Order: sequence, then structure tokens, then C-alpha cells
Amino acid sequence: MLKRTRTVIGSVAVAAVLSLLPTLGGAVADPYWQCVPFARLASGIQIFGDAWTWWRQAAGRYETGFQPKAGAVLCFKPYGKMKLGHVAVVNQVITERVIQISHANWSRIDGTRGQIEQDVTVIDVSPQGDWSSVKVWYDPVRDLGGSTYPTYGFIYQDANANRSAGSGMMVAENTAIAMAQSAANMAQSAASQVAAAARPGAGPLQMLSQAADSTDRLAALLEVAISPKATEKVVLTKSTDKPADR
Repeated sequence: MLKRTRTVIGSVAVAAVLSLLPTLGGAVADPYWQCVPFARLASGIQIFGDAWTWWRQAAGRYETGFQPKAGAVLCFKPYGKMKLGHVAVVNQVITERVIQISHANWSRIDGTRGQIEQDVTVIDVSPQGDWSSVKVWYDPVRDLGGSTYPTYGFIYQDANANRSAGSGMMVAENTAIAMAQSAANMAQSAASQVAAAARPGAGPLQMLSQAADSTDRLAALLEVAISPKATEKVVLTKSTDKPADR
């Protein structure tokens, strides 16, 4: 059995993000993590939308390929009950066939999903050795899960990204802190604008929920902050990846 250190919401980057998320209307943002907002914060790769669309969206914007690199995003294809695909950030490359990743909303931890796991073992089981199919550690069984998942490949960070060769989470610390702080600052003014345009008595967090039925709250905050017509309409892509039981 492969050994994998289990860490749930255990990185400095994640702690920083949680501490900097804005408090709106007396309520803290939902702690249930989806894979998309976590991968975006941890990697610095600015792609929005459901996980399976990342590969297509990366074309012409980011370099893509079929070999793992620290800081890259592994993009999973839709498979079985995982209808929206999945994205995960490479922490380190162990061998040409073994990597460790960090991702969100995969294993059931204490019976629930929506949590973050760090240093998760992933093995390439493709016949060609091109990472087109993988097995992923599944915490409830304390071993690799029984399913084999098809992938598109890896989306790499910008060439000038500030990253450490041995640690994708080093990038996450800087990226997550900067983005979360920016979102918090913009949200303070944006929330007031949204609330003013909505019905009396409703708090800012309620306005965001009404404006866009989305689990990606940071995306909602950013959209509201940068759109001049945000008080009229906010359009977001819902990212509710729900991996199949393994």
C-alpha cells in the first residue's frame, strides 16, 4: 500500500485564504471548497468555469502538455458521476509515473466532501506513459481508489510565474494571499453597490446569491467588483464538481 500523508486544510496558503475571505452581512463565506476555485488560487492559473472546460480555455493562453511539472494543473475529463470533470494542482513530481497533488472536494473526509487534501498520490497508468489515465489516492480506503480516471493533460503556469522548483504550494502561498486580499478589498465596495440596487433589507451575501447561483463565491465577488453593470446582471458559470464514489 502506498503511504500518503493526510492533511485536510493544512497548508499555509489555504489558511491564509480562509483568514482573508471577506465577512459579508455578518456571515463568513461558505467553507465548502470546490476543486475549481482552489486550483485557481493554488496555481495562479486564471481560468474560470467548470473543470472540464479548463483544457479548452487554456488553448492560446497557457502552455499545455502531457508531462507533470510542479505548479501545473492536472485537468480531468468528465467520467461517470464526475460529470463536470476535476482539476488538481501538482505539488511535486516523485517519478515519471508518480506525482503528489493538492486538490479539493475529492475524498469524503469524516463522511463529507468539500475539503482540501494536500500531498495526495496520483499514479499514471496509461499504456503510453502520457498521463492520459490515472489512479488517485482515496482517503476513506487509505489506498488508491478502484477507478481509473481519464485526463486531458497538464496546464502549465506562465513562464514568468514566481514558483519554487520543488513545491507547487510555495506558489499557492503568494498567489492565494494576494488574490484573497484583492477580493476582500474589492468586495467591501462592491457589496455595498449590489445591496443598494437590491430590495431593502437584504444583506450583501444574499444579493450575491440572488445575482448568481454559484458555489464559486470568489468568482462572484470579482465579477461584481469589475463589471459596471453588475447591479443589473451577473453571469457566472456554476462549478459543482462531485466526484464519483470510489
